[in-house]
Amino acid sequence: MRAYPRISSCLVAALLTGCAVGPDFVSPRAPDDTRYTSEARPEKTSLANGQSQQFSATTQLATNWWHLFKSEQLDGVVEQALTNSPTLAASEATLRQSEDNLRAGYGVFFPQIDAGLNAERERSAPIQQGLKTPGTVFNYVSVGGSISYVLDVFGGERRAVEALGAQVDYQQSANRAAYVMLSANVVNTSIARAAYAAQIRATTELIELENEQLAATQSQVSAGTAAYSSVLSMRSLIAANRANLAQLKQKYEQASHLLAALEGATSARANLPDIDLDTLVLPGDLPLSLPSDLVRQRPDILQAEAQMHAASANIGVATAALFPSISLSGTAGVAGTSLGNLSAQTGKFWSVGPSVSIPVFRGGSLWFGRKAAIDAYDQSTATYKQTVLNAFEQVADSLTALEYDAQSLQAQVESRQAAAEALRMLQINYQSGLSAYLDVLTADVQFHQANIAYLQAVAQRHEDTVTLFVALGGGWWNPQAADAQGKTP
Repeated sequence: MRAYPRISSCLVAALLTGCAVGPDFVSPRAPDDTRYTSEARPEKTSLANGQSQQFSATTQLATNWWHLFKSEQLDGVVEQALTNSPTLAASEATLRQSEDNLRAGYGVFFPQIDAGLNAERERSAPIQQGLKTPGTVFNYVSVGGSISYVLDVFGGERRAVEALGAQVDYQQSANRAAYVMLSANVVNTSIARAAYAAQIRATTELIELENEQLAATQSQVSAGTAAYSSVLSMRSLIAANRANLAQLKQKYEQASHLLAALEGATSARANLPDIDLDTLVLPGDLPLSLPSDLVRQRPDILQAEAQMHAASANIGVATAALFPSISLSGTAGVAGTSLGNLSAQTGKFWSVGPSVSIPVFRGGSLWFGRKAAIDAYDQSTATYKQTVLNAFEQVADSLTALEYDAQSLQAQVESRQAAAEALRMLQINYQSGLSAYLDVLTADVQFHQANIAYLQAVAQRHEDTVTLFVALGGGWWNPQAADAQGKTP
C-alpha cells in the first residue's frame, strides 16, 4: 500500500506526457536545381541604351527595393500606399486574428475553473418519485465551483494547437505577400502612368506634324503636283493617331484611378505626382537567388508549406479522435434554503474523479474522417509542388524577359537614332534648298513614331525588372538592407 502513491504518480505523469499520434511535420526538402532555365543564364543582359543589367547571387534584395529607381516621387507614392492601403490593413488584421486564435488555443493546456451561484424557488412533486405526499414550496440556494482538466494522452489537443500555429504562419506569409504585391502594383502602375504620359506628349506632337504635312499635301494637290489620294491617306493616318491618342489618355486615367485606389484614396481626393519616365533609373545590379533559397523566400511558397503543416496536424487530430479521451474533474459547493444557512454542514457537497470516453461505434465517421484528413494532406502536398513549379517558371520568364527587353530596347534605340539622323540631314538639305519641306515633315513623323516605340520599350524594361523582384520574393527577409525610409511588413 505504501507503494501505491508512487505508482499513481508515475501513471499520472505518463498520461500527462503521452505521445502525440499522427505524423510530425517536416518542411519539404529544397530542390537541388542550380538554375531556373535549361541553359545557364549569362551574368548580365545585353547592352541596351548604354546599360546592361548584372545578375549576382550575392546581391541582397532590400525590402524597399523600389528605392533602386532613384525617384523620390515614386518612393512617396509607395510609402503612401503602404500607410493607407485598406488591403494591407485587412491582411494585418487577419494576421492578428490568427495569433489571437492561437493564444486562445493554448488555454486547453490549463485547468478549466468555473464558479457559479444559483438561487431558485421551487415546488416539489413527490408523485414523480412514486410518493403520494403533498408537494411543498421551498427556496434553494447554492454556491459552488468546478475544475476540470483534459489529459491529452494521445496528443489530439496538441495537434489542434499545432494546426493553429501553422495558420499563423500562413497568415504571416499572406501578409508578406500582400505587402510585396501592393508595392509592386504601385511601382508598375506608376511606371505605366509615366509611360502613358510620355506617349501622349509624343503622339500629340506627331499629330501636329501630320497636320502640317496634310496642309502641305493639300497645297500640292491644289497646285496639281500631287494626287488627292495623298490627302486621304494623310487624313486616315491622322484619324488613326487620334484614336490611339484617345486610348492612351484613357489608359492614363485608368492608371491614375488604380493608383489612387492602391493609395487608399478616392480618385477625386488623390494627389498623384507626375513622374517623368526619363527620371527613373534602371536598376543595374540585380539579385538572383538560388532555387534552394527561393523556396524559403517566396511568400506564396511559404503559404503552401504552412497549409501542408496544418493538414499534417489535422491528421493527428483525426487520429486522436479514434482513441479514448480522459479528463479529471471536481466539483464542490454548499447549498441551503437561503444565503444565511449556506454554512450548514448538511448543505456541503463535492465530487471528484476521472472520466473516460471511449468511441465504440460511430458508423465509420471517425475512420473516414481520418482518411479525409490524409487526403487533404495529399492535396496540400500537390499544391505545394505546383506552387514551387509556378515560382520557378516566373523567375525563368523574368530572366528571359529582361534579356529580350534589352535586345528590343537596343533595336528601338538604333531605330530612333537613325530616324533622328535622317531628320537632321533633311533639315540641313531643306535649309540648303535641296529638299522639300514635305520631306522634312515626313522624317519628323517617322522620328516621333520611333520615339513612341522607344518609350514603350523603356517602360517594359522597367516593369519586367519589377517582375523579377516580385518573382524572387520581394526582399521582405532583408529589412537590414533597406534604408531608414523603408517600411517592413
